[in-house]
Amino acid sequence: MVRDALVAAHGLSGDAIEIVPIKTSGDRIQDRALAEVGGKALWTKELDRALTAGEIDFAVHSMKDVETIRPVEIAIAAMLPRADVRDCLIGADDVMTLRDGAVIGTSSPRRSAQLLRLRPDLRIVLFRGNVASRLAKLAAGDADATLLAAAGLDRLGQSEVGHPIPTEIMLPAPAQGAIGIEALAANDVVMTMLRAIVHQPTHDCVLVERALLAALGADCRSPVAALAQYEGSSIRLRAEILTENGGEHVTDEAMLAAPEEAGALGKRLLSGASPQLRALFAG
Repeated sequence: MVRDALVAAHGLSGDAIEIVPIKTSGDRIQDRALAEVGGKALWTKELDRALTAGEIDFAVHSMKDVETIRPVEIAIAAMLPRADVRDCLIGADDVMTLRDGAVIGTSSPRRSAQLLRLRPDLRIVLFRGNVASRLAKLAAGDADATLLAAAGLDRLGQSEVGHPIPTEIMLPAPAQGAIGIEALAANDVVMTMLRAIVHQPTHDCVLVERALLAALGADCRSPVAALAQYEGSSIRLRAEILTENGGEHVTDEAMLAAPEEAGALGKRLLSGASPQLRALFAG
């Protein structure tokens, strides 16, 4: 997708950009939760190394997998238009129609907490891996249902397998559905090339969501959901923080004129939380 956007923006030939596949630790380690083995850096460290070593000119990421605090020498140069931000339930039509005590496969603290908020009777088991491996586990009977990002299913041409959950019921992960491109901040040639494919509304809204994460001091263990969307010239930011079992949740929203204003919403969320919930965040 990024190659095609650059080819179209700059009138390049299709072979002008070489795609270098890089397998990350997050791809290789499938039997443990991210929080146990290094967090979101598992998705970025190999690409960061290749970038700083000059082996690649830019790196393409799913933005929800990129740590909030990044090395100063690496810049988020561009984002493509955001895809469907919703979560999809696979294995049932609706969360509320799942059988009593149904088993749900996921590795996401946010999804687990939101599911348990809706249905405290559900049992959560660890599901890691790409879309194909998670669907295979579901088909093998390892769980009654699982959740996957609608954006990932759409990009794989498998949108028909899932049932999208409205954001009014389950807010997505911050930056869900967004593809971002990082480059060395000092590489003016590459940075200029990438700016030609910036989708500014996506870029602005994802930066707002990432600013909220920074204000909360959230990491991969912190159950947090957020969605920023333009409404006129302002950005509406909705957010939710939860305890791991979904027993407590705090929601709030704000209209923002700039990403840095997300910090105030983060403080309000934490001020309305119990000590147990605040302990999951460093903000």
